[in-house]
Amino acid sequence: MTQSRGLIAPRHLWTDAQLELLRSEFEHTSTAELAQRLGFESATVSRKAKVLGLRKTAEHRARMLEAVSSNLRDGGKHFRFAKGRATWNKGKDYMPGGRSIATRFQPGRATHNYQPIGTEKVREGYLVRKMTDDRSVLPSYRWSYVHRLVWVAAHGPIPPGHAVVFKAGRHSTDREQITLDALELLTRAQLMQRNSLHTIMPPELTHLVQLRGAITRQINRRTKAREKQD
Repeated sequence: MTQSRGLIAPRHLWTDAQLELLRSEFEHTSTAELAQRLGFESATVSRKAKVLGLRKTAEHRARMLEAVSSNLRDGGKHFRFAKGRATWNKGKDYMPGGRSIATRFQPGRATHNYQPIGTEKVREGYLVRKMTDDRSVLPSYRWSYVHRLVWVAAHGPIPPGHAVVFKAGRHSTDREQITLDALELLTRAQLMQRNSLHTIMPPELTHLVQLRGAITRQINRRTKAREKQD
C-alpha cells in the first residue's frame, strides 16, 4: 500500500455528542474556544457549522466586534506619545556627515535609467513607445503599443469592444515591418475565436488539454465533497 504524501487531508469523524455540542454552543460561543473543547482545529469546526447551517447570533457578533475594537483602541495606549509631550529631537538641526551633500539628487536631474519620450523597446513580445513623462500616469501606462499607434494614425480611435492585432504570420517587433497592411481590427469575440484551442492547436493536442481540464474538475469536485463531509 502506498503511503499518503500529505496531499489528502485526514478526515475528521464527528461523534453524536460532538455534533450535539456544536449545535447547542456554536451560535453564542467563540469558535476557537469551541474547537478546543471539541479537540478539532477552528477551521474544521467552522466548515462543519457551515454544512449544518449554523450561524453566530447578532449579540455574539456584536460582542466579538466590541472586543476587537477595544484591543485596537487600548492595546498600545501605554506606548503612545502623551498630548503635549515633545520629541527628543525637537529644535535640533540634523547635519549628515560624509559625502551626503555631494551625492544627493539635484533638482531636475534625471535618474540613471530615464528614457526620453519617443524611446521604443520590446515588452512582452510587442514593440512599445514612450508617450509621456507625466508623473500622474503610472510608469507602465506611459508607453503605448506601436501597432496600435500605426492603426490609430490611419483610422482614428479604436472602437470600444475591438482590438488591433497582427494578421496571421505578420507579427513583428521590427518598426519597419509594423505597417498598416500587417494589421487588422477585430471584435473581442473574433479575437477570442481566433485564439481558441481549436484554432491554434492540432486536434490531438486540443483533446489532451480538454481531458486535463475534465480531470481537474473531477478532482476539485471530490475535494469539495470530502471537505463537506468533514
